[in-house]
Amino acid sequence: MSGRVRNFAAGNENRRILSFASGSARSHLHVIAKIEPLTTARALRGPFDYLLTPRLGEVGVGSVLLVPFGPRRVPGVVVDLAERSELPIERLAEPIAALGAGVPAELVELAQWLGREYCSTPARALGLVLPPGTGRSRGPVRPRTELRVAPTAAAAEALAGGSRLGAKQRAVLEALGVPREGELPLGTELAAAEIEVADRATIRRLEDRGLVSTREVEISRRPEVARIGDARGKVELTADQRNAVQVIEDSLSRAGRHLLHGVTGSGKTEVYLAAVEAALAQGRGAIVLVPEIGLTPQTLGRFRERFGDGVALTHSQLTDGERADEWRRLRSGEARICVGPRSAVFAPVRDLGLIVIDEEHDPSYKQEGDPRYDARAVARHRAASAGAALVAGTATPRPESWLELDRIELPERVDGRAMPAVDILDMRERSGRSGPFHPRTREALENLRAVGGKAILLVNRRGYAPHLSCRSCGRAWECPECDVSLVVHRRTRRLACHHCGHTERSPEACPDCGSVSLAEAGAGSERIEAELAGMLDPLPVMRLDSDSASGAGGHQSVLRRFQDAEAGVLVGTQMVAKGHDFADVTLSVVLDADASLRFPDFRAEERTFALVAQLAGRSGRGDRGGRVLVQTLAPEAPSIAAAAHHDAAGFLAGELERRRELGYPPYASLVRVEVSATDVKAAEDAASLLAGRIEAALPDQAALLGPAPRFRLRGRHRRQLLVKSPHRRPAVAAVRDAVESAAAKRELRGVSVAVDVDPQ
Repeated sequence: MSGRVRNFAAGNENRRILSFASGSARSHLHVIAKIEPLTTARALRGPFDYLLTPRLGEVGVGSVLLVPFGPRRVPGVVVDLAERSELPIERLAEPIAALGAGVPAELVELAQWLGREYCSTPARALGLVLPPGTGRSRGPVRPRTELRVAPTAAAAEALAGGSRLGAKQRAVLEALGVPREGELPLGTELAAAEIEVADRATIRRLEDRGLVSTREVEISRRPEVARIGDARGKVELTADQRNAVQVIEDSLSRAGRHLLHGVTGSGKTEVYLAAVEAALAQGRGAIVLVPEIGLTPQTLGRFRERFGDGVALTHSQLTDGERADEWRRLRSGEARICVGPRSAVFAPVRDLGLIVIDEEHDPSYKQEGDPRYDARAVARHRAASAGAALVAGTATPRPESWLELDRIELPERVDGRAMPAVDILDMRERSGRSGPFHPRTREALENLRAVGGKAILLVNRRGYAPHLSCRSCGRAWECPECDVSLVVHRRTRRLACHHCGHTERSPEACPDCGSVSLAEAGAGSERIEAELAGMLDPLPVMRLDSDSASGAGGHQSVLRRFQDAEAGVLVGTQMVAKGHDFADVTLSVVLDADASLRFPDFRAEERTFALVAQLAGRSGRGDRGGRVLVQTLAPEAPSIAAAAHHDAAGFLAGELERRRELGYPPYASLVRVEVSATDVKAAEDAASLLAGRIEAALPDQAALLGPAPRFRLRGRHRRQLLVKSPHRRPAVAAVRDAVESAAAKRELRGVSVAVDVDPQ
């Protein structure tokens, strides 16, 4: 047979595949698969050519094949097909086997773009789009199947004595309830009758005798999601919502890009639901991104209520089987909508027509590990490639989105209620007083206990106290692997590093001087919870942070308890500010609102505004109205003052002007390079080497800052380079080429290099 490349279309999926015609397997016409092996070596320069043969079946862009690679056998992804290779045909290896159905060609193209855009390796980028479970040594997770058994018409006659039956054969027919119509899965009534999977041989003998029929049925492992929030049904949209939906619907055919800017409580989710409905009506699918796994059940519940089983869920806390089955439902078109956090942007949704990014301001859309992609940017690129509309929704837009996307406004809450009043409490007036609460905060909380109701308190630190020191000799407890303080966790009686995970037992006395006078400085969410429990007893106090909500379903459990309580207080880190919709919350409190302003980060004002404004929006959604208290040492800060007035437009106007003057995004692009090593000199030398190469290749008007030291992390000394350029592509290319060149020449031995494009 000779290979021949042809084009075909399946839905919206145009790609090249291989078909074979009669002839010699190695005739003058050959088909070459260009394959990226799934190995993470940065210096690897693929793709590599392999010769395809008929025994592999149909192969196309996106197929996953097991290939020989040096002394190893590794999975690889077909990224292109060709009829010629630069190498002689005799030198080309052949793939060993096909591993599953592969991925859509458009996702392969998306991964290749992402690898270049974020200076990652092809293998790591392709790993984001592969079927769940596809790894170095195994293929995708196999479907779960179930054997179903049905008696035939002859079974009743056999049981009545028409033919001889063994004891097990008779037991199976009796368990099936002969005479009956329909089938039973092996594992229900059959299991109750002690007919186990081990008795399949008996069932096969019955089938050979024509007494039963069997079939294997694929069983979907659907993730169970506890519903958070009341069922709402389909509501009548306001005039502003109807206008928003119409604008989005009109842009489905022209790949519009929109910022849905709506105050908290303005009904953005209802707009998303209606927009998805419009996309489905046109025969197209949708992806709905949410910032946190903890928010997914709330959003998923609303979408499943509207669209039923056509909604799939994907996130990292699902089992491999659940993720694989949801992936297959999307790939086949059985499910047309995917809801999930940032990784859902790679879902294999067929005929994609709409991508929604809920709470688009949230920094969790940026991936911390390689590839360090921004799901918002990936969504823009994917939507443009698929001809799909993009809707980014938030009450606190990022400056980039405010400047670059077409705005749709939802200026009022759906119920017509006013935004809650916000009081800024100046904590500088409390000099000499102890405790984390302003007197007016205490008064408001005690009133809540007296009259009932619910409150949400935000403290942006977890643990009991962020510092422990000895009052006698001054010793401070620090992480042995990182240059940071250990955090006190009283409930577990441990000191913990929130960077590397190191823990140790809390001391009862100072090991240096023997003093038992130890000071726990500052207040985290655990300490605030303890103080509130004592102050507000018997009002229940619940805590939501990564400690209290660890494990599968942790977020849901805490939020469910808060929802079901008649009255109570929810205290936690920034998780409590993210999109929760509880109509009976009448009080929101931000403790230490200016904490994020103290970081040397050009996004500090933006993050502070979003955090305060988002928490303020949790209050006053019900008939009783609401109130917001903001405790701060910087009451005049522009971000805090603007958040208190719910003035996103005013804040963004000033923030954009400041960034224009300083040359920060969206008026420039940033690329950060971090070099780390266990030896400090190795880190310094590698950083200097890369700095020289990057600076020599940078375009005009670009600047290189550093190398600058960063705090030691996980026992590794770190140095940072920062490229700042108005020209994104040449800056990214300069960094990528410098790192790959140094890696290829083995100049970075013993050194790790991390490249972060658009660092957050």
